[in-house]
Amino acid sequence: MKRLAILGSTGSIGTQTLDIAERFPEQLEVVALAGGRNVELLVQQAKQFRPRCVSMGSAADVQRVRDALGPGVEVVCDPVAVATAGADLVIGALVGSLGLVPVLAALRAGCDVALANKEVLVMAGELVLREARASGATLLPLDSEHVAIHQCLAGHPRSALKKLTLTASGGPFRTVAPEVLAAATPAQALAHPNWNMGANVTINSATLMNKGFEVIEARWLFDVAPHEIDVVIHPESIIHSLVEFCDGSWLAQLGIPDMRVPIAYTLGMPGRLPLPDLAPLDLVRLGALHFEQPDAARFPALGLAKAALAAAGTAPAMLNAANEVAVEAFLAGAIPFPAIPATCAAVLDALEHKPADDLDTVLAADRAARQHARAWIQK
Repeated sequence: MKRLAILGSTGSIGTQTLDIAERFPEQLEVVALAGGRNVELLVQQAKQFRPRCVSMGSAADVQRVRDALGPGVEVVCDPVAVATAGADLVIGALVGSLGLVPVLAALRAGCDVALANKEVLVMAGELVLREARASGATLLPLDSEHVAIHQCLAGHPRSALKKLTLTASGGPFRTVAPEVLAAATPAQALAHPNWNMGANVTINSATLMNKGFEVIEARWLFDVAPHEIDVVIHPESIIHSLVEFCDGSWLAQLGIPDMRVPIAYTLGMPGRLPLPDLAPLDLVRLGALHFEQPDAARFPALGLAKAALAAAGTAPAMLNAANEVAVEAFLAGAIPFPAIPATCAAVLDALEHKPADDLDTVLAADRAARQHARAWIQK
């Protein structure tokens, strides 16, 4: 029996993780849940899975949920309590920077973490890996691209690796004219052609910032240099990533674009959990798979993420903070779509990057970047 604690249980990854847990009750036990603002859904999840600990997104909801659940379930407003609730595996699926502190707490407690919350490694990859090494905890991928790489690398020595290639769908704006991109609405940006995800991740996929963050994440997860990571546009989202080896061989992981597949792989390791009800991959029906280089002019966010990775230190944390502010402003109708990467570029240009040696330094950089991003947007 593998005990699970889920950070972000009411979000897209969290609900799909619980769907897998429901299918395999003899193998997976949910011991702790941390949700956000969807109180009704979190109460429903807690009644179904009866975890020991539930964390609310707002302190104002704690007593209401205590009354709804009754005795036997600890209800708090502290995701760290969920991360350190004695699980065998913590699922890191909180949105954005909110995941950093509880993931660090889980690793310090010696608990393995499966990470879908890529911003954790974007903000503090070196610090996160240091904590994992110190405690002996294992950091596992949960994103479809990194789960694909994990499978392709299985059984191969690090010395055999030449290059990782992350695939990107290109999102809803892959082929639109520049004037259409400039006038893009939140509804258009949220209409992802292949994946069903939360709002922030979907907007990041439309700008390709999500793929830039995945480059940074891959650098830390697989201990590779930035020049060993490539990105290609693959509109069908069938090949989830590829690995090139020193002898010229390539391995790729294929599958339908459904996040339950990589989630089940990670939860089931070292075995595999069967998902017979999912639609099978039909290569004959697909007929062909396509690839193209990302358009740097159309997707400047990808270049910004690579530049932040090269700058190192607190630069990636500043990029993430500025992007979160800009995405929120775009969704609120306060800025046009191209202003998202423009805001990020302005922050990276304006603020000094420092070594990201400790959590306080990273969080201070995050705060400074948010302040500057808001000021730049107001101007």
